[in-house]
Amino acid sequence: MPHSVTPPTEGASPLTVENPVAAQTTSQESTNTIDNEPAQGDVDAPMMDAPGPSTKKSMASKDKLEDLFAGMDSDDDDDEFPSSAAPAKKESMASKEKLEDLFAGMDSDDDDAAAPATSRTRVDHDSYLSAGVALQGSDPEVMRAFYQRLFPWRYLFQWLNHSPTPSNDFGHREFAFTLQNDAYLRYQSFQTSDLLRKDVLRLMPSRFEIGPVYTTNPRDRKTLRNSTGFKPLSKELCFDIDLTDYDEIRTCCDKANICNKCWQFITMAIKVVDVALREDFGFKHIMWVYSGRRGAHAWVCDKKARVMPDQKRRAIANYLEVIRGGAQSGKKVNLRRPLHPHLSRSLDILKSHFAEDVLEAQDPWGSNERAETLLKLLPDAKLTDALRKKWASSPGRPSTSKWADIDVVAKSGVNKKLDTRALLYAKQDIVLEYTYPRLDIEVSKKLNHLLKSPFVVHPGTGRVCVPIDVRTLEDFDPLSVPTVSQLVQEIDAWRGPENEAGQAPVQDWEKTSLKPHIERFRSFVIRLMKDERDPKDKVKRGRAEDGPDAMQF
Repeated sequence: MPHSVTPPTEGASPLTVENPVAAQTTSQESTNTIDNEPAQGDVDAPMMDAPGPSTKKSMASKDKLEDLFAGMDSDDDDDEFPSSAAPAKKESMASKEKLEDLFAGMDSDDDDAAAPATSRTRVDHDSYLSAGVALQGSDPEVMRAFYQRLFPWRYLFQWLNHSPTPSNDFGHREFAFTLQNDAYLRYQSFQTSDLLRKDVLRLMPSRFEIGPVYTTNPRDRKTLRNSTGFKPLSKELCFDIDLTDYDEIRTCCDKANICNKCWQFITMAIKVVDVALREDFGFKHIMWVYSGRRGAHAWVCDKKARVMPDQKRRAIANYLEVIRGGAQSGKKVNLRRPLHPHLSRSLDILKSHFAEDVLEAQDPWGSNERAETLLKLLPDAKLTDALRKKWASSPGRPSTSKWADIDVVAKSGVNKKLDTRALLYAKQDIVLEYTYPRLDIEVSKKLNHLLKSPFVVHPGTGRVCVPIDVRTLEDFDPLSVPTVSQLVQEIDAWRGPENEAGQAPVQDWEKTSLKPHIERFRSFVIRLMKDERDPKDKVKRGRAEDGPDAMQF
């Protein structure tokens, strides 16, 4: 299933479900998928709307933004944060305790009676562990424990709302749920994070996506007399990088499989895109999130990015796109000279990765058959013939040597009329073809694109979609990202100090390896809200956005 969703062409026939809970138990043959939903603007198309929650909660006055910053250092250090989550009850599990005991003491609003039938199957936690079987992210009881006790609902709300006080930035935001049987619910909306949380616990979706903020509540779109009155107003500028787009050049893995060797392609891509967004476009609030399996997403949250129309989004996407063409299209990088400063800077960033992570780790031209791919990218026939003969006489010659052979043979005088400048340009294009980001630019082009929420659990791997710290990008290991079953076990195994009088209880997420990821997210959200409320910043931002040369491409 793709990470993001773009509405397909009109005429699709989605499944209409009056009772979304009942939809959980329908047969696989009768379910619809993400690809089968109608165009975003087709407000009269039959949709799978869940009934709205019956209650609403307002946030307490202590959630004012001023209180959020009390005691905070101006540097917003990621390592030191006072706990601001709601207190949670301490619980421990006996050696033979069942997983349902995780839910002891939960609010009656979230009991099993409101959950889908598929979520009522109980799992014996000890029998799983004794058998050496890992609890999967798709297990409904494990997922209930995660969303009930670990998911950062409060910070998700503040991130999307840009304020601790409820507003249309959150209330008119679209959410979409993928149910356990792959049925897909569009145009869900919630006034507070509590209401979103309760609906997630009631429906237990395998994942949920975040869409744009609309002119009105998405649930009310069918009541509008004029369908053109329902349209997207704003959404973060998003980017999607997936390792399957690197299958033709990575040799260690393919398809959904990944390892630390091929993850370096994602590392390269984040470095190049992040610096371009900051230095070339002036964006400040950029959050990178691990997709849970084989990729990464970028959320550009600056206001000037959120309100950009599709035309400007396409311009930025095209600015960053260098790799063009499919697996059979031959040369995929064809650049004009002199190189644009962005591309010169990218080459400087990528050249060390090309030597270490491509030539050495991937050995993309190790066999003579693969070496033909390299020869086709060189501009001189006599040079390629000489290289072909040299490599045929030395089977198994590694890619590092074959790359060095290009200059050695070129200098040997095999072709006295060799255009050395054309050869240099060709080598630069090759470096970019094997290292430059391969973006799914369709994700970035439109306001109405939906993208998987941070901190959801990938149903295939059980791993949580955690933020990536670009300051320590080289240290990020996707294979060590915590799984939902691991987190549940960490709560059980936690043996921390008793709380002293007057201290808030330790939150469940603070007992797990999810703690640094949530603290990083909280720090990002606080910085974003600070900028949103700073009058001086608003004046500066307004002038920049309203100026005659603002965001021109």
